[in-house]
Amino acid sequence: MPLVALQRPPSPIGPRVRALREAMSLSLRDLGERAGVSAPMLSQVERGETSPTLAVAGRIASGLELSLSQLLRLDEGEGVTVVRAAERRPGGSRRTGHAYEVLTPSVPGQRAEVSEHNLDGGAMTAGPDDPPMHEPGSRETAVVLSGRLRLVCDGVPHELEEGDAVTFDADLPHHFHNPDITGTRFLAVVSAGLRRS
Repeated sequence: MPLVALQRPPSPIGPRVRALREAMSLSLRDLGERAGVSAPMLSQVERGETSPTLAVAGRIASGLELSLSQLLRLDEGEGVTVVRAAERRPGGSRRTGHAYEVLTPSVPGQRAEVSEHNLDGGAMTAGPDDPPMHEPGSRETAVVLSGRLRLVCDGVPHELEEGDAVTFDADLPHHFHNPDITGTRFLAVVSAGLRRS
């Protein structure tokens, strides 16, 4: 009877390690230095040629600034994460007239963030001379839910009405301004590193 080589299914951790490493703009060597794992070993893990021991997986997680349970997705349920209204992460300040809540979960490697913003009449999300707060290559889409909104992107104003949407390079200097005396509500979606050259 001829011997048949059994192929082991690829390690499910490999593609995740690669995606997280690339999202952090790390080379195999960079991650290896951070994690204390050789670049060839990391390459084998990413390609699914080997499964790391728990100790090695823990070092890889540390190099990616994650816990082992985050890397292995032990803290997620079936690939679906629900953020209840009471669990939203708040930001901004009612004192400045700008408050927001982050609607997406704080999950490692997530490439987009959705937030709901409330701007009092006359309020702005940032000052006109504030530097951009998003990483290079980020894109942002905003949808006006109620009221009016002005986007000033790279010094150019864009007027938006209820129901309008705008998409722009979020790594450019920008801010939103409510030109009315009544409140404005809008959703913002920031996608990391997706600008096309």
